[in-house]
Amino acid sequence: MKPVKYVIALDVGGTGMKAALVAEDGTLLHEARRATGRDRGPEAVVESILEFAAELRDLGADRYAGPASAAGVAVPGIVDAEHGIAVYAANLGWRDVPMRALLSRRLGGIPVALGHDVRTGGLAEGRIGAGRGADRFLFVPLGTGIAGAIGIAGRIEAGAHGYAGEIGHIVVRPGGPACGCGQYGCLETLASASAVTRAWAAASGDPGADAADCAKAVESGDPRAREVWLAAVGALADGLVTALTLLDPRTLIIGGGLAEAGETLFTPLRAAVEERVTFQRLPEIVPAALGDTAGCLGAGLLAWDLLATEVPA
Repeated sequence: MKPVKYVIALDVGGTGMKAALVAEDGTLLHEARRATGRDRGPEAVVESILEFAAELRDLGADRYAGPASAAGVAVPGIVDAEHGIAVYAANLGWRDVPMRALLSRRLGGIPVALGHDVRTGGLAEGRIGAGRGADRFLFVPLGTGIAGAIGIAGRIEAGAHGYAGEIGHIVVRPGGPACGCGQYGCLETLASASAVTRAWAAASGDPGADAADCAKAVESGDPRAREVWLAAVGALADGLVTALTLLDPRTLIIGGGLAEAGETLFTPLRAAVEERVTFQRLPEIVPAALGDTAGCLGAGLLAWDLLATEVPA
């Protein structure tokens, strides 16, 4: 068998992991999923990641006649990508985990790239997804929270301290709901999928109702659902216009669970953003294209980028 050059890619979430072997042209040669095992504690999560990566290493070596060239891993929380440390992730119980070093050691010393989950997903969306061809883009996933990835010329801007793109913590309603970050009225407390779920559960009187149910109720003409939905869209538009004013992206990519509502979200959102801009240039507002594979694909891109920038000995 002729050897195939590939990298290992891992996308670690709060409850599950997605992994792949990724060829140089971005082809997914193999995909797999596994629970993180966070119920067993933070150390068990780290060990689950290392075991999963080692299994992929063995599978790749057997199937493609050679070892992986590198690995990329995307993790949630605060990430020090330069030093390869997962600094903090509340949902995994992590503090200062030297993920790059641990993973490289388990994989026989191959180079490893570490990235933040949203910025890594944004990298994939910008290069090979909905933002392909855009020189400037902003990727905003609307899920449990709201984060962002700032794309510039095919790369993601992490900022001086690794916090760039945290659009979810722009205060859009001063004095509004308390946010886990310590502020009040942050965008993610009003326009995330979690926020819509809370608001619709209260408005409908059904504690089991969620954001997807709210979207369906909007589509069926329920005035209570429409009120909840448009309040979230208005808050989102306010936050996005602040981001547009600062960043001037050519393309605005909206992903996450709330974006699955399709035009139920995008039609009023485009209108609300257009109503609010004055001198700003209106970007193209589009849905994300890669779904939940974005983080894994982005981790593969991080690994290939790492190989491209390595200086031969």
